[in-house]
Amino acid sequence: MLQDAQIDALRQAAHGDPFAVLGVHTDATGRFWLRAMLPGAAHLAVLDARNGELIGTPARRHGDGFFEGVLDVAERPNYRLQVRWSDGQSTIVDDPYRFPPVLGELDLWLLGEGSHLRPFEVLGAAQRVMLGAAGTSFAVWAPNASQVSVVGNFNVWDARRHPMRLRRECGVWEIFIPGVGAGARYKYRLRARDGRVLPHKADPYALQSELRPATASVVARMPSVVPKSAARQRANALDAPISIYEVHLGSWQRGADAASGPHGRFLNWDELASKLVPYAREMGFTHLELLPVSEHPFDGSWGYQPIGLYAPTARFGDAAGFRRFVDRCHAEGLGLLLDWVPAHFPSDAHGLAEFDGTHLYEYADPREGFHQDWNTLIYNFGRTEVSNFMVANALYWLERYNVDGLRVDAVASMLYRDYSREPGEWVPNRHGGRENLEAIRFLRRMNEVVGGERPQAVTLAEESTAFPGVSRPTYAGGLGFHYKWNMGWMHDTLQYMQRDPVHRKHHQSEMTFSLVYAFNENFVLPLSHDEVVHGKGSMLGKMPGDRWQRFANLRAYYGYLFGHPGKKLLFMGCEFAQEREWNHDQSLDWHLLDDPMHDGVRKLLRDLNRFYRATPALYQRDFSPDGFEWIDHDDAERSVLSFIRRGADTNALVVVVCNFAPTPQRAYRLGVPHAGTYRECINTDSMHYGGSNVGTPLGAATAQDLPLHGRPHSIVIDLPPLATVMLEWKA
Repeated sequence: MLQDAQIDALRQAAHGDPFAVLGVHTDATGRFWLRAMLPGAAHLAVLDARNGELIGTPARRHGDGFFEGVLDVAERPNYRLQVRWSDGQSTIVDDPYRFPPVLGELDLWLLGEGSHLRPFEVLGAAQRVMLGAAGTSFAVWAPNASQVSVVGNFNVWDARRHPMRLRRECGVWEIFIPGVGAGARYKYRLRARDGRVLPHKADPYALQSELRPATASVVARMPSVVPKSAARQRANALDAPISIYEVHLGSWQRGADAASGPHGRFLNWDELASKLVPYAREMGFTHLELLPVSEHPFDGSWGYQPIGLYAPTARFGDAAGFRRFVDRCHAEGLGLLLDWVPAHFPSDAHGLAEFDGTHLYEYADPREGFHQDWNTLIYNFGRTEVSNFMVANALYWLERYNVDGLRVDAVASMLYRDYSREPGEWVPNRHGGRENLEAIRFLRRMNEVVGGERPQAVTLAEESTAFPGVSRPTYAGGLGFHYKWNMGWMHDTLQYMQRDPVHRKHHQSEMTFSLVYAFNENFVLPLSHDEVVHGKGSMLGKMPGDRWQRFANLRAYYGYLFGHPGKKLLFMGCEFAQEREWNHDQSLDWHLLDDPMHDGVRKLLRDLNRFYRATPALYQRDFSPDGFEWIDHDDAERSVLSFIRRGADTNALVVVVCNFAPTPQRAYRLGVPHAGTYRECINTDSMHYGGSNVGTPLGAATAQDLPLHGRPHSIVIDLPPLATVMLEWKA
């Protein structure tokens, strides 16, 4: 018989090895004993699972529901439990403690080594059938816990009912619970090594979560692997046209139900699929990029403080709805990128912070593990299991949801140990330097796994420093990203555009300096959400001058964006010149499209996207110096820039001319490389966009045999005020 001390440990949910005492065990004489912990049970009978015959009635040894007794069998039985509860109801259930371990030997080895490519297949909550019983297996990494239980709505959140087995080889606690299916809510209840009961923890590998403010994990079916696609690989390639529409789903557009409050309700995945996707397609964008959709507790973080990294947020519906949304994107010819946050995580009690009573996921030293800017915790990338957790998460979104790529947030904060820290506030690496060698190794590993397992997918780094080789292959010493955001271009050009045009001639280099380093990386030119929040105003609000000039400046700037080498990114609302700063709590101001000036900007963005996608000279050689050449970058006195873009066929070219002064430049002569006709394809001053409709007569210019700007021919055009003009050459 079990000793009282062990019974007390079970009653207090403190027993560290429940499988050693619960279920069926033999004694020294070969008899089979059944022990069960069933709080609230008044009587227990054990039935033969094959024929339902009674094989034992264990005695209740404690009023809290501990039963123990000898079974009338000659060999280890296949059995079920018939329980009569204290309220008089009777049920027949499977005993979780009759089932074998969940994790196989290979999984144990790979998890312990930190090299399991897909730990999400064996950790977390997985629906399965074991020994003929349908249920859910639960597995959680908590090597320093002294005891772990699954608690949920299937066991009245009682930690005594389902204490777990520790697999010491890898520090994972596991249990299979028959009868638990999709939709069940659960958490883990852990005791620290010193006996402290920790706050209930959400499952780090949960595939679904409750809608905030609730914080439980939800049992959900694992999405199937989506086959690789050569078509998607071509659409994401370095020589493909990529124009990204960045979206915060909660504020792109809201539903106007009567009971949804003054700002409306969130649209669900299917509504977003039917509204957002066709809109982005009609606007000519090639990709959507969503601010993080991983589950997060606080709306105001915009998703950048995630807790459920494997769970699409419940704000817009269930995980299956998100899969349908991705499928709709691809059906409409749109790629889908997700913002992904491996740099840090919030310290909410139900999350990863001090997960098993120790600094398991985060660095223990706050000089390494606490992010001062965001009051968050920093992943300990030097721990193989943590790195494995994050690498696998990247692969999960790409394989299981068919996402085209991940834009990795805050890479600079990962690369440097002294990021945003004063002297004495950071810990040097083992060589005495400032680089975070563990994070660098993690990023390279992540990009290598993505490249090997999901070659159609891309990764994009938000990296604001001059760290070398961000978008170069790891075998060449780079970090292995496909693309890097060009934060320098964004900063310099916006600074220029905010200047009064009378002063721009003194700052021409702010528009040209980016070409000094434009081909050092595979750049994306981002006009992102970060530029329209925190008092920075809207894109339109940054532009100087009267109302007409502000719109003209913005249109000219967008034209320059599409002419400049690099892939394009624009945040939602900027495409129709939203007046106010972005507010995540309310919808974009769609009513502004009733104003011809705002709708004119929208039409321009649509036409820029369409011309860009149809014109290989504007995208095929984004990352090669052969795809760009200046015509004249020294005409600062008139604030004019002119350059040529070339595609793989060098005879296909586009001339881009920007006039950032508020006066037209009549009969402006420009050197060109070839004889023939240069047809005006884009004029941001067109009357269709709200402009003054100044342009070259007949919309084309014929080259003359008059050398200029080091070229054998030249054309004469009329440059509109505050405008960008694109001319395509035809022989």
